[in-house]
Amino acid sequence: MHFLYNIVIQITGSLLNFIALFNSKIKLFVDGRKIVFPTLEQKIKPSDKTIWFHAASLGEYEQGLPVIEKIKEKYPLHKIVITFFSPSGYEVRKNNTVADVTVYLPLDSKKNAQRFLDLVHPDMVFFIKYEYWLNYLNELKKLNTATYLISGIFREEQMFFKWYGGFYRKALDTFSYFFVQNEGSKKLLQQLGKTNVAFSGDTRFDRVAAILEKDNDLDYISQFKNNTLTIVVGSSWPKDEALLLDFINSNTLNVKFIIAPHNIKADQIEQLKNSITKKTVLFSEMQEKNLADFDVFIIDTVGILTKIYSYADIAFVGGGFGNPGVHNLLEPATFGVPIIIGPNYSHFAEATALVNMGGCISISNETELIAAFKDLIIDDSFRSEKGHICSSFVQMNKGATNIIMKNIAK
Repeated sequence: MHFLYNIVIQITGSLLNFIALFNSKIKLFVDGRKIVFPTLEQKIKPSDKTIWFHAASLGEYEQGLPVIEKIKEKYPLHKIVITFFSPSGYEVRKNNTVADVTVYLPLDSKKNAQRFLDLVHPDMVFFIKYEYWLNYLNELKKLNTATYLISGIFREEQMFFKWYGGFYRKALDTFSYFFVQNEGSKKLLQQLGKTNVAFSGDTRFDRVAAILEKDNDLDYISQFKNNTLTIVVGSSWPKDEALLLDFINSNTLNVKFIIAPHNIKADQIEQLKNSITKKTVLFSEMQEKNLADFDVFIIDTVGILTKIYSYADIAFVGGGFGNPGVHNLLEPATFGVPIIIGPNYSHFAEATALVNMGGCISISNETELIAAFKDLIIDDSFRSEKGHICSSFVQMNKGATNIIMKNIAK
């Protein structure tokens, strides 16, 4: 099976090189990996001590950030190396300040894994949430490198728990310790005979709880809001926006809207703006405008949505009408903002919990959307109650980072 796995990796690499000729995102994926080894050779000396963190994409990076920061404090003489698999993570966070080196993870061939680990020679390795690259794991096991999974989550449908998943189960032997998000994941690993498992919870709660201590002021958002009740639509997709447009255009209540689409391609942003009949301004066009005069603010940039949520009175978090489902609810939740989402959220434990607790409202159609918005807009106490549920949920679930730090490198 490992032989077939290596063939698949090789074929995938060839296909990606071809697709990159026609797809800009895949081109970033391919071209970014061409400079990985030269970058490592330049920035890491054989005498350097290093610690390696791997994140699939932006969400996993944010999830692991509290641990990365604590590790950096505990091991100040080590260089921190962060790798990403996806361009949507690397391109946004390639200039982060917490790592000494940030690169793409080379495709998981045996040759790449050996060369990467020879150049990085990490004392410890952390995989965030998931991504089990077999050649990297096998080489780490050979090197007897301390390897941890943080904020891990396991489900019965994963290959580890199938009769044909033996070669994947063997890869789990690499891990020195598993820090998982829930008791279900712990039980599944214990069924495989793993005793090196701790239910730590999700480090994302630590990250979003810490946001409250940071400066979240954005003067231009404050100017736009102008002491008016504001609905923030975060990480929206076209399916979300199609449902929202009629409400935005027909709304007669004293409400403003901030929309931060997941995709900020110029043509899609222009199409969204043209679909809105209310007075609308783009982030890229806001210079020398009186933002208080506008009803809708479209954020056609990245990296500021978290701070924008601090100005929200109500949040609609996108992705819930697509697959795999809703985006990050914890950022608006930490600010005590009541949340509305689409119906696809069952794969996300925090969304399921917040819906069950009543801090988050799941809607399936436009009628339910309008009813939820109107209830939250008109009833101040109802809105405040749901917001309090959200903020309390975050505070009750923080602490995963401390559990992890107490158990690593003993």
